[in-house]
Order: sequence, then C-alpha cells, then structure tokens
Amino acid sequence: MLAKIILVAIVDATAIFAVFTALGREAWVIASAIAVITVLINVIYFKRGWLPAKYLLPGTIFLLIFQVFVIGYTGYIAFTNYGSGHNSDKDDAITALLQSNQNRVEGSAGYPVSILDGQDGLAMLIERDGQQMLGDADKPFAPVDPAALGDYSELAFGDLLGRQQEVTSLTVPVSENPADGTLRTSDGRTAYQYTSSLKYDEAADTMTDQKTGVVYQDTGVGAYTAEDGTQLMPGWSINVGFDNFTRAVTDSSIRNALFSVTVWTFAFAFLSVATTFFLGLFLAIVFNDMRMKGRKIYRVISILPYAFPAFLGGLVWAGMLNRDFGFINQVLLGGAQIPWLTDPWLAKFSVLWVNLWLGFPYMFLVCTGALQSIPDELSEAATLDGAKPFQIFRLIKLPLLLVSVAPLLISSFAFNFNNFNVIYMLTEGGPRLQDAGLNVGSTDILISMVYKVAFVGSQRDYGLASAFSIIIFVIVAIISIISFKQTKALEELN
Repeated sequence: MLAKIILVAIVDATAIFAVFTALGREAWVIASAIAVITVLINVIYFKRGWLPAKYLLPGTIFLLIFQVFVIGYTGYIAFTNYGSGHNSDKDDAITALLQSNQNRVEGSAGYPVSILDGQDGLAMLIERDGQQMLGDADKPFAPVDPAALGDYSELAFGDLLGRQQEVTSLTVPVSENPADGTLRTSDGRTAYQYTSSLKYDEAADTMTDQKTGVVYQDTGVGAYTAEDGTQLMPGWSINVGFDNFTRAVTDSSIRNALFSVTVWTFAFAFLSVATTFFLGLFLAIVFNDMRMKGRKIYRVISILPYAFPAFLGGLVWAGMLNRDFGFINQVLLGGAQIPWLTDPWLAKFSVLWVNLWLGFPYMFLVCTGALQSIPDELSEAATLDGAKPFQIFRLIKLPLLLVSVAPLLISSFAFNFNNFNVIYMLTEGGPRLQDAGLNVGSTDILISMVYKVAFVGSQRDYGLASAFSIIIFVIVAIISIISFKQTKALEELN
C-alpha cells in the first residue's frame, strides 16, 4: 500500500505540473485529458477490485499517447500550413516582424548600460528618469529593486571581449509595445535605440514598409502579403483545409515526384519481400536436408547479417560501394569506377542488394521453422504415390508453408514499405531527381521523402509532410486489409 501511494503520488504530482503547464499555454483539451486520466488512475488503483482495469489501464494510456495522439496530431498538422516561416501564431509573427526589421534611430541619444549575467542569460541595466531599469531578450525594461541585482554579476571588460558575440546580439525591448523598438549595444557600455522599418496598423491589420511605402495585408494565407504577392516572413500557422493534399496531386513538380517515389516504393517493397523470401526459402530447404554436412555451421553463418544492426549495415555497405575508394570497386573489380550509389538504376540495384543481405536471414529462420513443422509422413506418402520431389514441394509443402508464412510476408511488405534505415543510410535517397519540386531522389521511398520534406533543407513543410504521412497510412492499411482477406483462403488448408 505504501509503495502504491508513493507511485500514485509521483504520477499525481507530474500530472498537476503538466496541467498547469498546459493551462499556461491555453491548451485546454490537453489539460482536460491529463486531468481526466489522472482522476481515472486514482479511482482504479485505490478502489478495491477492478483487477483487470489495473493491468489494462497503463497499456491503454500508452496506446493513447504513442499511437492515437500521434496519428491524430499528424492528421491535424496535415490540414495546416505549419512549417518554416509558419510555426507560430499571428501575435508572435507580428512581434518577430517588428523586431527583425529594425534600424538604429537617427540622432537617438545613447544610454549608458551595464551588461549583467544571470541564471536566464545576459541582461541589460540602464538608468532612465532617475530609476534603474532591467531587461533581457525576453522581458522588456522594467523598474528593478537594487536588492534583486544581487542575483546578477556585471561583466567586466575582459568578459565583454570574451563574450562579444553574445553581447552584440543582445536586443532588449524598450516596452511591451513592439513599435517602441529595442536597445542594442556594440561595446557593452552604450546602447542605442532601434525601431522597425515596418509599421503595424492594428485597426487595419496591415504592415507598411516605411522605406518603400508598400502595404502588406492579411489575405488569409498565413502571412502579410503585398499586391504583387510578396510575403513578409515569418508568417503564422493557419488551417488550410485540404490544400496540402490538393498540392500533392495538382502541383506538377510535386505530383511527378510523388508518382515516381510511390512507384519505386511499391517496387522496392515487393522486390525486397520476393528476393528475401525466395533466397531464405532456398537456403532453408538446402540446410534442412539431413544429407547436408555442416548444416549447423552454415545456419549460424546465414543468420549473422540478421544480428547486424540495419542502420550500421547500410553505412558499411555505403563505404564498400563507394565509387572512388570502395572495397567493391578497388579490390573485387580491380579499380573500376562503377557509380553504384550515384547512378539512378545502379543505386536502386544497390539498395535491393543490401536489403537482400540484411533481410534473407529472417526469411531463412521463418521458413526453416515452418518446414520443420510439416510432418514427414506427408512427403513419404506422396513419394509412395509416385510424386517427384518438386511436385511434393509445390503441391504439399509450399501451400502448408504459406499458411504460417503468408501473414509474415504481409507484415514484411509493410515493413519494407517504410524501411527508412537502409535507404537513408546507404544513399540518403539520392541521386537527386533534377525536375522535382521537392528534395527527393531516385531511391527515396515515401517515408524518406516525408523525412526530407519535414526535416531536411531550409524550407521545412510539416503540413505537406503530414499529408504524405496520412497518404502512406491509408495505402498501407488498404494493402494490409486486402492481403489479409486474401490469405483467408490459405487457412482452409489447415
């Protein structure tokens, strides 16, 4: 009981902290969900009985957090423009625009300053109207009690030189109003006022460039836009409906890349399953023959690639297949210059070859177990009836083998459909498709394309990547449903 009270108390304390954090960020749904789950935990674990619920609740919570929530949040992002330049709300975007387009106010007086170092980083201390004012990058200048300055230490001249980059990049808002600008210093001794070249009109909801006179308006695309289509960045995240899905099929540069990657993804998944299955089945048949000498040694050798981490195997093979100094070209092929990883078709062949090396041991183990579970009496009876070895395998062993192996082949197809490791570690999806509007290559599959769209490059489009993720989810789900329905016919063999 004491242990249970302590554990539940830890959970409750963590939940209360999470609820207040969520409320502070106005995440009402998340705060409510955490509160409900916490109450449910306390009721279930302190109420007598309900033993099944005590075991089911942890798994259900983790399922909701790591599966349902992730899928739901991905679906939510797919309907937004969330990404580079659109990763905050409108208020944050306005503040960022005003702060990032600042110039020194001509003729402005300098403020004597002291640069202080505190727990939250550097801060700036000035004296205005006979009162000391303290501010940092996150908090505008505000009156400060001299007693509170004991938590800070003033940077000496040597410290200013040693941390010159931090000091010169420090910008402190003059007030809560971004239009008042900021104070900056280049020497740590005197600060000058900087104001934005953009002027925000709250009533009209416009941004005006005071140098050029161009007016930028909120046109509903998540950024202030001029009449010629020029946008001010950063913008903000908005709901765009099905625009991301529409772009995937209507934008020719994206559509062509998506089509090419989708075709290769299906080909890669199918060929990977077919090659690994047939090689694994062949070796299982050979090493299952009692007349084979040294069967145990060969079996151990055959499963060694399976014990090798896939991501590390991809890196090793990438080195061996290197055009200029790889082991394959330099040693086995006598100094040949074969572009295994830079030619589109050779790169695809290399990916399939490496995946075969990594995947056949799994199929070998599965097929070995399935073959050994088939009674020898069936083969003996077929032999007495005059059946030849190939007929016995094709008409008796293979159908019985597929009863247990077919579901694993389906799961293997789904795995290879999202086999990120071997693609990215070996070729990083290259070589690049030149006519594609996305950062994708000839060996990219859908999952590696999603990764590149979301995390690689200067322009990261999480909304489009999430839309692709939903498409992948639907494709894999449909294929799995159809495949499992088809395999029901094999169950009648039992």
